[in-house]
Amino acid sequence: MFFFSLLYFMGLLSFCLKRKHLLLMLLSLEFIMIIMYFLLMIYLSYFNFEFYMGMIFLTMSVCEGALGLSILVSLIRTHGNDYFSSFNILW
Repeated sequence: MFFFSLLYFMGLLSFCLKRKHLLLMLLSLEFIMIIMYFLLMIYLSYFNFEFYMGMIFLTMSVCEGALGLSILVSLIRTHGNDYFSSFNILW
């Protein structure tokens, strides 16, 4: 359990450190989601629960990944790169 906690906090640290680059933020967010999925599966198997919640969690994380990639593609098409410093949010 300590190993998964360490991986989770390493994912959070990488998410915070790479805040200027959208692709790296999406990758670290997916890494955090995978660790949370493993923790959910361990929790559900420990108490002998059904794994339907895991399927719902995977569905929501795939939707989140698809939305993030669509934002990334639209940002690259309009601005040419995926750095947050290249565009002004107020415009």
